[in-house]
Amino acid sequence: MAWLLVVVAGLLETGFAVCLKLSHGFTRLWPTIAFCVFALGSFGLLTLSLKKLDVGPAYAVWTGIGAAGTAIYGMVFLDDVVSTLKLVSISLVIVGVIGLQLSGSSH
Repeated sequence: MAWLLVVVAGLLETGFAVCLKLSHGFTRLWPTIAFCVFALGSFGLLTLSLKKLDVGPAYAVWTGIGAAGTAIYGMVFLDDVVSTLKLVSISLVIVGVIGLQLSGSSH
């Protein structure tokens, strides 16, 4: 269950990163509100998961999911540049996240 919280927190991290861009420096109300909701949800779920998981693997998985998710979202919906190197790099992040999740112990 703790790893599920980390995964959802990572997906919410993608949401807050995208909303951060869409807020244009917190000058747009609804993306700013969405940023706050996603950020609070993400940090809250990560905090709950750390009651059972080691901080290193949990944090790395959380940031990996957020980074990969944000990069993918940007390429698909925000016209970010797509390149072979970027796709390979995202794939490596995802492989690393899976490896860290498998290596993480719970208390």
